[in-house]
Amino acid sequence: MEEYAYVLDYLSQGRTDPTNPRRPMRREPIVLGVGEDQFKLFELLPLKDVTLSIGDRVYIGKDISMRDKIHSVRCRIGYHKLTNTAAAELPFILEDIVKSQEERFVDFINKAHPINTRYHMLELFPGMGKKMMWAVVNEMKTNGSYKSLKEMEDRIQILHHPERIIARRIEYEIKERNLKYRLFVAR
Repeated sequence: MEEYAYVLDYLSQGRTDPTNPRRPMRREPIVLGVGEDQFKLFELLPLKDVTLSIGDRVYIGKDISMRDKIHSVRCRIGYHKLTNTAAAELPFILEDIVKSQEERFVDFINKAHPINTRYHMLELFPGMGKKMMWAVVNEMKTNGSYKSLKEMEDRIQILHHPERIIARRIEYEIKERNLKYRLFVAR
């Protein structure tokens, strides 16, 4: 269960009817958000007279007394239900989440292992082929585990912006429904 979510879009007038864009389907405000732990996408109902901005971190957990901006979670949604604004903001929000939870993702990289005899977990990241994967693995074997993403980038000269690579993998897992291997996103 997600405790916190990040605001991807705030629809103060609700969603519009796809058959008639001028007529709103729902008059209630809706917030589109992404969970910070399992990266689930949600439609959230905000409390009255609350102002929300894209990128705000809001509590959506079970303790109702802690909910200062969100009234309830309306439903879980798929990527195709995001607005254009939410879809455009998603990569930036995911990168911010990766940076804020850097220790979690560095630990994942340090513990990554082969999936089978021909494929390694690190190869699932976009842009990381065998050459870069072996550079990451061999550098770790030679000089020990990584302490931060910046240190990883400094030690491996061919690796640039590892937080962006991780965020792109998370976004790919959010978009694709039927993946054989999932690293971060809950089904």
